[in-house]
Amino acid sequence: MGSIQSYETKEGKRYLVRYKKPDGSHGNKRGFTRKADAKEFLASTMASISERTFIDPRSGDILVRTLGEAWLLDQQTILKPSTLHSIDSSWRVHVEPRWGAIKVADVRHSDIRAWVAQLATDRSATTVLRAHGVLSGVLDVAARDRRIGTNPALGVPMPRRTRKPRVYLSHAQVAALAQQSRFPEMIYFLTYTGARWGEAMGLRVRTIDLNRRRVLIEDNAVRVAGRVEVGTPKTHVTRSVPIPPMLMPYFDQVVAVRRPDNLVFGDGVNHLLPPNSKNGWFAAAVKRCQRADPRFPRITPHDLRHTTASLAISSGANVKAVQRLLGHASAAMTLDTYADLFEDDLDAVSLRLEAARQSAAAKPSTRTFYPILTHEALSPHDRGPGIP
Repeated sequence: MGSIQSYETKEGKRYLVRYKKPDGSHGNKRGFTRKADAKEFLASTMASISERTFIDPRSGDILVRTLGEAWLLDQQTILKPSTLHSIDSSWRVHVEPRWGAIKVADVRHSDIRAWVAQLATDRSATTVLRAHGVLSGVLDVAARDRRIGTNPALGVPMPRRTRKPRVYLSHAQVAALAQQSRFPEMIYFLTYTGARWGEAMGLRVRTIDLNRRRVLIEDNAVRVAGRVEVGTPKTHVTRSVPIPPMLMPYFDQVVAVRRPDNLVFGDGVNHLLPPNSKNGWFAAAVKRCQRADPRFPRITPHDLRHTTASLAISSGANVKAVQRLLGHASAAMTLDTYADLFEDDLDAVSLRLEAARQSAAAKPSTRTFYPILTHEALSPHDRGPGIP
């Protein structure tokens, strides 16, 4: 139910619209100069209440900061520590300073576009995408709570993320890197199992099955804000990977001298931290390889995981096996991630098609070919009725 009342001001007659909200409380809007405008507002308001699309204007007065802090708390239950750390940093550095003191109802799509464009001038695409994602997540909550009609962050043009060319090592280069490394067993394990660094560092002796030559990846130990956080693997799914044959002596020794809860790599007690990218043991091994062979590429530990995919695919492994080895959510993800590794397959397919064509051309054909008759060559009888 609603009503329209007139009242006098210094500027003349004005109209006040009163209506009853879905929660039973009363709302009003004043200042209409024409009664027709007041009637139109009341009609649209009552229609939105009837259709359950009504949004109380006052509910949008909540600050982005207030909703953002609650949203971050919710993310703690669904995000891994490393991801949560990145999200929290983006909120504190980029989102909260710009939007924290603004009411969610006052956030405009055009303002978000300008903010994104400004960020993109001196920040990487990854940073911009993450910051926009945080703001959009907060505003999405506001829209779902019916504080605002739609999320104004939707449809904002975003910078494209450019991927650096991946580096793949050959078997010989892997062997050279292991020989120059302080932890050769780790080089071989990362390369020939496809394990992520955190997954390898989280391995415990109890996960080793020497009889099957398998190890179960069930933990992921990552460094977050200077401390090691242990959780599930990236896809939250455990997987079994084969132990590389050259590492069986190492794993035999580990099982013999360490307790079930001891770590497989390092001293067995403390998680090995990722090596410093500039002067850590991995970078030092790479530099020694480059001195011996100037063509040796500059790589990171994660590039060994890419090498796993390269060596597996070049050996003829099917995509499903590579997916299981790497722990991808689907074979489609593996294909999308390593599409460049299948370029040679296109050439092979082309060559096989050409070989098949030549083979078919060399055989005598048993098909009967008929001459193509023009319209004029057809007799009146053949043309059929109605055809001149």
